[in-house]
Amino acid sequence: MLGNMFKSLFGGSGESKEKSASPVETVDHEGYTIIAEPRPAGGQWQVAGRIEKTEGDETRVHTFIRADTLPDQDSAANEMIRKAKMMIDQQRDTLFD
Repeated sequence: MLGNMFKSLFGGSGESKEKSASPVETVDHEGYTIIAEPRPAGGQWQVAGRIEKTEGDETRVHTFIRADTLPDQDSAANEMIRKAKMMIDQQRDTLFD
């Protein structure tokens, strides 16, 4: 009850007004698919996404979320792609172990 009073006083509905994470950009790199999915985080955007590799009928997925935050969604997506390419180049299929 007290929480509802504060929400009404300060205009909060209890639901976040930030956008939900959704794919922003998809890039192919060395046979892997990089899917940038920045997440809103306290007025900034957190670096997050997936690396996928399809072999036959199986798609292997490595999801990651970094502590890094950037001021806009595009910057966070670009940073995710940069980091994902580096991870692919260094680790290849061991990403999925």
